[in-house]
Amino acid sequence: MYKKTTFKSGLRLIAVPMENANSVTVLILVSTGSKYETKDINGISHFLEHMFFKGTKKRPNTLKIAETLDRVGGEYNAFTSKEVTGFWAKVDKKHQDIALDWISDMFLNSKFDEKEIQREKGVIIEELNMYLDNPMAYVSELWEKLLYGDQPAGWRIVGEKENILNFNREKVVDYYKSHYSSKNTVICAAGAIDPEKIEGKIKAYFKGIEEAGTLGKAKVKEKQKSPEILIHQKQTDQTHFCLGVRAFNIFNPKRYALSLLSVMLGGNMSSRLFIQVRERRGLAYYIHTSVDAGSDAGFLVTQAGIDHKNIEKSVELILREYKSFKDKKVSEKELQKAKDYLKGSTSLSLDSSDSQASFYAVQEVVEGKILTPEERFREIDKISADDIKRVAEEIFISEKLNLAIIGPFQETKKEGLKKILKI
Repeated sequence: MYKKTTFKSGLRLIAVPMENANSVTVLILVSTGSKYETKDINGISHFLEHMFFKGTKKRPNTLKIAETLDRVGGEYNAFTSKEVTGFWAKVDKKHQDIALDWISDMFLNSKFDEKEIQREKGVIIEELNMYLDNPMAYVSELWEKLLYGDQPAGWRIVGEKENILNFNREKVVDYYKSHYSSKNTVICAAGAIDPEKIEGKIKAYFKGIEEAGTLGKAKVKEKQKSPEILIHQKQTDQTHFCLGVRAFNIFNPKRYALSLLSVMLGGNMSSRLFIQVRERRGLAYYIHTSVDAGSDAGFLVTQAGIDHKNIEKSVELILREYKSFKDKKVSEKELQKAKDYLKGSTSLSLDSSDSQASFYAVQEVVEGKILTPEERFREIDKISADDIKRVAEEIFISEKLNLAIIGPFQETKKEGLKKILKI
């Protein structure tokens, strides 16, 4: 299914050949993100991601960067998360060398010009404003702020305006030199590739990568003794909220049971919450439950958008479903449906070369080991109804409950909500 190579520099390559593929995706993942930042430079991982697209000696400006792959109909982008920053290019298989030359040039030879840094501040501040104007997206950031507070895990990936305005070339280059090293980097090539040939190409294109050591990050601190509520007052047409609990990190074997529990709760259109909240009561257009698992913390959360007057009713309904998993074992039929859904949706998601690249590379960077889809499916199949009940009993307790809300509410609203925030 894949071949892993570690070069002398420490740079890792994951080669994932795909039969009958017409595309090739090259994905670079670096073990850095907002969790690796200090308060004074919060947002710099994301800022630096933008700066890779501003020019190299070979491609001196954004136009030259962009048109390289635009000329061949390629797709490309980058992203920053709490723990990983990524850059990718997807092209027709005959343009593989163009993609490799393009992505290695950006990654190794970006100029980080001071004028471009000053100009990009405006772009990123508008990106920040865009999220602030989108309560469906912003409530997720407030949720993590509520969980983790004033530590890297609770800070915004994009940063705050004050920090963004204070970034300069010295800070950007210092962060690049200290975090973008061979030992911190994984490259995944997936699609119409020959693993032996791609190994030689990667070795040649990335021979100039820095060989500095890796840098750690502050461990997430979690401390909660009672249910917590965060209200962001805003005149919205809907109330958007995240309600959930602290759970497990990515290394915890209970994560498979947790994922199945999430599916049964609100993972699809036949899930309990979708039927109870949307279909039977018409309270929400969107409602879904998901799981997030990082290297040192994790959570389960249900998000929905509802009429302002229905906040208490919606919270109570969700908590009732949470409690039902503690009180009674799920049926074998419902559990099997969740397993089949999780395995089926995973298989469907891996049809393309870019999704294959992400599947393998993220595991290597965050976990340090890789499970194939079949190996994951075997872990999922092991989960029993008793496992689901044990996980529910562990996480669905009042002391772990958290509720983040965006809507036209005063702080006094907390008192009424706290009375119902219990399982």
